[in-house]
Amino acid sequence: MHTTSLLSLAATLFTTSAFAHGNVTSPPARLPGPAMRQACGAGAVSAVQSDFTGPLENIPSNGAPDCNTFLCKGQQFADNQANVQAFSAGQVVDFEVQLPIPHEGPCNVSIVDTATNTVVGDPLIEFASYADENLAVLPANNTQFSVQMPADLGGKCTVEGECVMQWFWFGTNAQQTYEDCVDFVMV
Repeated sequence: MHTTSLLSLAATLFTTSAFAHGNVTSPPARLPGPAMRQACGAGAVSAVQSDFTGPLENIPSNGAPDCNTFLCKGQQFADNQANVQAFSAGQVVDFEVQLPIPHEGPCNVSIVDTATNTVVGDPLIEFASYADENLAVLPANNTQFSVQMPADLGGKCTVEGECVMQWFWFGTNAQQTYEDCVDFVMV
């Protein structure tokens, strides 16, 4: 093998292993699009598209007032209207998460009011210790778990775009934050 080929292979392996930490694969999570590009800039869209599992700290916001990377990675509802899920009170929602590079820390899934970026009610599920890289095998409930939709959200989440279910994970030692948002409406 040529030296150039080995260097190229090493660069590819380093690049792919330097990225990839965790993201929600089901239900459908928000994705970047033209509205995110307008709100956050091309750099933010490129950062998310190059690594959907990357931490929020890797997403540049360029100080844009309409770009809040700590709300759905800056991904906008306007780009994700086709993926709005309809849930009812008491409904069980199954989540699937990929965790190619674990980082131990707390994690939760909560309902978030998108206008204020505040949690509505109690978390739907909480992990005091999640994705512990010191374990030989992660617990199955780190990558597949269910949440139950609350019976009362105080009249919130009845309009598309008003609320998201937010998967939020903070890798304590890595000092990195991961999140994904699922758009939904209560019916």
